[in-house]
Amino acid sequence: MARHRTLLWLTTGITLALVWLQRSRQTRTGTSPTSQRSRSIIQHASDAIISTDEHQRILHANPAAAAMFDTTVQAMEGAPLQHYLPRGQRQYSDSGQGRYFGETGIRLRMKGRRAGDYLVTGQRAHGQLFPLEGSISALNENNHNIYTIILRDITERKQVQERLEQSYAQLRELSAALQTIREEERKYIARELHDDLGQLLATLRGDLALLKRAQQYGPAARKLLTGMDTLLMSAISSLRRIASNLRPLALDEGGLYYALESLRQDFVNRYSIACQMQANEEELILNDTYSTEIFRIVQEALTNISRHAEASKVLLSLQRQQHDLKIEIQDDGRGIAEQDMDKAMAFGLLGMRERVRALRGEIAILSDGGTRITIRLPLPDQTPAPAA
Repeated sequence: MARHRTLLWLTTGITLALVWLQRSRQTRTGTSPTSQRSRSIIQHASDAIISTDEHQRILHANPAAAAMFDTTVQAMEGAPLQHYLPRGQRQYSDSGQGRYFGETGIRLRMKGRRAGDYLVTGQRAHGQLFPLEGSISALNENNHNIYTIILRDITERKQVQERLEQSYAQLRELSAALQTIREEERKYIARELHDDLGQLLATLRGDLALLKRAQQYGPAARKLLTGMDTLLMSAISSLRRIASNLRPLALDEGGLYYALESLRQDFVNRYSIACQMQANEEELILNDTYSTEIFRIVQEALTNISRHAEASKVLLSLQRQQHDLKIEIQDDGRGIAEQDMDKAMAFGLLGMRERVRALRGEIAILSDGGTRITIRLPLPDQTPAPAA
């Protein structure tokens, strides 16, 4: 990038030298060897160089510009810039900085900014449109501005960029599809564990209770039966915990609010970290996709806090704001370093970002005396009523 900027600045300087040469011809009949060399360099420059007056009429174009637009230097000189840079195809910055390039609607490239501060669409002599980037500089001559434009054809770069964007979009779609498949598998396994294995363990414990009531067993047998009952209770508890981690039962039976409340209580009991939730149950009546994704986002955030934050207090807030849902998760821990946010192994943050993107939302992670995660999700216009 630095090399690219240097080349463009060099070319700009050479082009301004050409303008100076044009002005000098008005007062001198001969040209110095230095002037001839400067003109030769411009004529052989690989970038397209065009100079225009305030009325957007082309004063000079080098052979590279003529080749770019599939025409000749003679045809370009004296022609309106509109023939090669159609006004309707121009894109310009809304930053408000710089002056307009005459009447073109293209802003001047500000010193110290990137060379690609503006993009335009060029039009070849036979009508084909193609993308360009470049820079503009101005020189005042006898109270009239002469504009120098340096252009570069970025067709190949745009094609590569479009292919990359298409690949990124496909990867995001694949990630979303895999998340959906994973969630469905979790739901299925959790249901099987709860309905089949859970029922078998409960039945087995009931049968064991009947055996304990019998009178023919001695102290040793009764002690063994009591131990078996304790192991069964432990197995049932483990089964419920595993099934809940796979797919919280409260998410299907009570909805998002109760699932988050259950998650909060479990977080407090397990890690002894105070956690307060500010939310309205009626505002969290969402469809299954949104409920599941929001639950997983909050779950991942709390998991990260328990592992890395060394926090003593967490505040979880979910509030509707018109058609959006704003989620804030804030802790008073040691915060997260900026360089840690983009680490390749930061799967928790990466998973949260991908879930937010899948819902077309925005996420911001700030470290300010702790860590604050702010998420804004656009919600569907209509959400189903809670199950009766």
